[in-house]
Amino acid sequence: MNVLVVDIGGTNVKVLVTGQAEPRKIPSGPLMTPERMVAEVLKATEDWQYDVVSIGYPGRVHHAHVVADPHNLAAGWVRYDFEAAFGRPVKLLNDAAMQALGSYQGGLLLFLGLGTGLGSALVADGVVVPLELAHLSYAKGTFEDYVGLRGLKRLGKKKWRQHIAFVVARLIEALHPDDVVLGGGNAKKLKELPPGCRLGENANAFLGGFRLWEEAGDRKPITLAKTGTP
Repeated sequence: MNVLVVDIGGTNVKVLVTGQAEPRKIPSGPLMTPERMVAEVLKATEDWQYDVVSIGYPGRVHHAHVVADPHNLAAGWVRYDFEAAFGRPVKLLNDAAMQALGSYQGGLLLFLGLGTGLGSALVADGVVVPLELAHLSYAKGTFEDYVGLRGLKRLGKKKWRQHIAFVVARLIEALHPDDVVLGGGNAKKLKELPPGCRLGENANAFLGGFRLWEEAGDRKPITLAKTGTP
């Protein structure tokens, strides 16, 4: 079975299909509607053969349905019928949860995505549990206010890194994960990773999209080749 993985971001939509080496990028931005996204993806992948589609969505997903429009894209995503648009079976997952699934190596994994906000998810014995830790109360705001992009700009790198270390330690103490992965575009701005953490890779979002079509018990530790091929 060939899987097309669509990783939707505020700057680009990235796509990769089973057996291909390099993902393709489609510019997105505040004018990107779901209709436009599907049309652009179909055009960009017209020479690829695939049976099913995995979509990593930058917002809240509940029971495989979008429940809120993304902050950095146009409106209209809620209740959009992706299966009808693609003409194939579709599995939809929050983008942080999809990257968490791709990062999974066993046991209980905590994934934290350091980007515009704070993405978060658990993977327990191969089962993905999306979280919304970003909006929990913290200091004079929320976790996202301090460890997201707003916090980085307001506090500066030194204090931002201190808050990252504190928040990660607090979550580890509460959840007792076997593994902690820090992903997202801002994770590379950390001078040192907090104890017990490893750095995620953007390619893991594609691996998570491929794994979505496996049974939870079959989600064994595997890696993508440097070319991006599963």
